[in-house]
Amino acid sequence: MKKLAIFLFISALTLSVHAQEKVAKIDFKEDTIDYGEIEQGSNGVRVFEFTNTGNAPLVISNVTSSCGCTVPKWTSDPVQPGAKGSIEVKYDTNRVGPIRKTVNVTSNAETSTIALKIKGKVIEKGA
Repeated sequence: MKKLAIFLFISALTLSVHAQEKVAKIDFKEDTIDYGEIEQGSNGVRVFEFTNTGNAPLVISNVTSSCGCTVPKWTSDPVQPGAKGSIEVKYDTNRVGPIRKTVNVTSNAETSTIALKIKGKVIEKGA
């Protein structure tokens, strides 16, 4: 009986420690940005907005794109629980044709890697 009581006490203690584990969660307003049809040479900057819905600071360690035509920018400062942040992407609109690119976000969030998408079409200037 004494062993059972000790086992139950240790089990309850272990569960309470795991229940209090702090974790960052990243929740994007949208995971795809559609440029639509934009003219060659137009402003190619767009912003993905997110919120840290977890209970620990969120740190974005890296953001990469599927090609050199898309350049991401993000803050290296931790995003506190409940706070908002953003990732800016700039697409080279001098390239005429369809846009289909992926931006991979790596962080300390519960889901450590998230793929964001940009799409659209760059049309010739004056077309």
